[in-house]
Amino acid sequence: MRFDGRRLLRWLASLLLVGVLTGCASGPNASPRDPLEPLNRQVTAFNDAVDGAVLKPVATVYRDVTPDPVRTGVNNFFENLRDVWSFINASLQLRPREAAENFLRFNVNTFFGVAGLFDVASEMGIERTRLDFGQTLGRWGVPSGPYLVLPIFGPSTVRDAAGFSIESSGDLVQGISDIPTRNSLYVLRAVETRANLLRATTLLEGAALDKYSFTRDLYLQRRESQIEDLKDKGIGLKDGSD
Repeated sequence: MRFDGRRLLRWLASLLLVGVLTGCASGPNASPRDPLEPLNRQVTAFNDAVDGAVLKPVATVYRDVTPDPVRTGVNNFFENLRDVWSFINASLQLRPREAAENFLRFNVNTFFGVAGLFDVASEMGIERTRLDFGQTLGRWGVPSGPYLVLPIFGPSTVRDAAGFSIESSGDLVQGISDIPTRNSLYVLRAVETRANLLRATTLLEGAALDKYSFTRDLYLQRRESQIEDLKDKGIGLKDGSD
């Protein structure tokens, strides 16, 4: 099934409208950054159910049976695709050094790293700077808006969700014409992403009394720190800092 960014934006608009019509009854101790908390908790419960029934078991099996070199290659491949959008966002943020580095990374890894399966650029000392469109919007002063939990994709904000939909509409995987191949890559990317989060999920479940509030506050603090870093220090977010 092909991802439709416009459909996601319509869904978000509908979600916000429902939140307004229902009064966003979050209780007296609700976070002012989370007026949609009742809806967000319902979406979180749905995500947890899907994760527990499908994503986590599949990711666990994938992690346990897939050789590390293969997983590294898969991760490198999808990270290489991400470098394209990092290049675009660095350019939109008027960051020539980060734009040049990500542009070089993509070309070096695509042509010399077998379509990105090998991270030749890192071995050459070309640094990766991860930048997304939500950060670009924040860099130029667009407010984050309310906290928003997306079905399947999880924590976000209205601003980040809009940025995500724009990037998704330009996803290079989406441009693959062969439907079985395209869908297989979507599934593989989802499983690889979830497998990378298995350890973090275990730690979160063991540490948080209210996993929802803990995840929300951590996400919002992290994004605020990233945006302020872009505004005030004028430097990119290096690989590993996000």
